Amino acid sequence: MHSWIDTHCHLDAAEFDADRDAVRAAARAAGVGHIVIPAVHRAHWREVIALAHRHGDSYALGIHPLYTPNAQEGDIAVLRELLVEVQDDPHLVAVGEIGLDFFVPGLDAERQIWFYEQQIQLAREFGLPVILHVRKSSDRLLKNLRAKPVVGGIAHAFNGSLQQAQAFIDLGFKLGFGGAVTYDRALKLRELAATLPLESIVMETDAPDIPPHWLYTTAEARAAGQPQGRNSPAELPRIAQEVAQLRGISADALAQATSNNARAVLRGLSALR
Repeated sequence: MHSWIDTHCHLDAAEFDADRDAVRAAARAAGVGHIVIPAVHRAHWREVIALAHRHGDSYALGIHPLYTPNAQEGDIAVLRELLVEVQDDPHLVAVGEIGLDFFVPGLDAERQIWFYEQQIQLAREFGLPVILHVRKSSDRLLKNLRAKPVVGGIAHAFNGSLQQAQAFIDLGFKLGFGGAVTYDRALKLRELAATLPLESIVMETDAPDIPPHWLYTTAEARAAGQPQGRNSPAELPRIAQEVAQLRGISADALAQATSNNARAVLRGLSALR
């Protein structure tokens, strides 16, 4: 049995405060041998580093687009100083989670773009791949990446068109698939998961977010007081089983291929094996 790599899990999130180590242990018991923890804002950078070291996992450092309203422009200089400090740490694998979100209303697009472009510059300076947040923003991100290429990365929770998928692949990116692919109504996404080249995909949970369908709580149930199911990295093998079925391959073959893909694009992972 090959173990899984969860290429995107927010183990530092408040939802895991009560049982974080138990969550990681449960994931390991389920076959998730490695987790990549992308930071989302400055206040958590040190915590994410410590978490990755504690569990033998990996981390990425960055400012998520949803956190740009409260980020300070000086945070970029602080991030650069931190990257200098940890650049020889084998647990550092990327700059992330960075990107653009044109889906959530009320966000300042220009401010997001400024933080994104500054962090792309850091990725280029340090020779690091990027973990990208892509929501209704594929074309804008691709335009920037063509002008200022990086050494690849992961388009996390990818949900764009086949043409956009191919454009990311051509720029050295892998595409992350997680809980959203488990919904029958996600026809376009399931088609991509089934037909994209096997060497182009990686698996992720985005835990505690993007719960698979078996953890999803309807709006009506939530209104009645039932909590939304908390996604966790231990769900990865079951999510991946659906992708394997869509592709007509064994879960073991998918685990081997997607783990190899993750190591190919996040080259620091190989040093931690």
